[in-house]
Amino acid sequence: MPTMMDMTGQVALVTGAGGGLGGASAVRIAELGADVALLDVSAEALAGTAEKVRAMGRKVLELPLDLTDRAQCAAAVAKTVAEFGRIDALCNIAGVLRCGRSEDIAEADWDIVMKVNLEAPFFLSRAAVPHMIEKGGAIVNVCSTAAFKAQGFFSAYCASKAGLLHLTKTMAVEYIKTPIRINAVAPGGMDTALAGEAHPAFALDPEVVGRLGNPRGMCVIDDVADMVAYLASPASRSMQGSCVVVDTGEIVW
Repeated sequence: MPTMMDMTGQVALVTGAGGGLGGASAVRIAELGADVALLDVSAEALAGTAEKVRAMGRKVLELPLDLTDRAQCAAAVAKTVAEFGRIDALCNIAGVLRCGRSEDIAEADWDIVMKVNLEAPFFLSRAAVPHMIEKGGAIVNVCSTAAFKAQGFFSAYCASKAGLLHLTKTMAVEYIKTPIRINAVAPGGMDTALAGEAHPAFALDPEVVGRLGNPRGMCVIDDVADMVAYLASPASRSMQGSCVVVDTGEIVW
């Protein structure tokens, strides 16, 4: 591996680590040498990722916590530091997707999307910053092409990801005079369980949704995980407030 991508001796906290992009990113970061704290709402899902990481000889902390609870966000960082003595990278990957016409979307659906996709990264970051402020560290937020491109019937999701993108840039400016790096990745469509959680109550018009058959197809999860790991590693030392789009050309198509 390139020397600057070596994370030996470092510690990363990865949310949504029970599977999908979160699980793939946690494994990739462990491959770079880091010990990892794995956070997901499902303890059962975490066990599968933890097994893969332990097989590499890395230390693992499993955190089955609910990101809709601000206190549990702070507790996740505190438990990571208590276990490992440090936190060098925070990867905010967990996401929730709900869909519906704007006049019909349930308030509970709106709330959970905002809490998981936008509020949790903020409160996790706020808890992590004091532990990174002297020696440095990286915060990586996973946005989406939905932060740039309107997608009908996904108002909550698009708003949360656009908010997360601007939160990334705002915090990057706020901490630009410190050794903390804050960047984002915006994946296009991926074959993950997230799409199955949208719960559409009607057939979605693909022209209104806004994904019109990209000839290159969907993103490969491992490709996006590689970018997350790169931004979490010292190799991204020159990047601050950036959002790297990994979408097989979805936005431009």
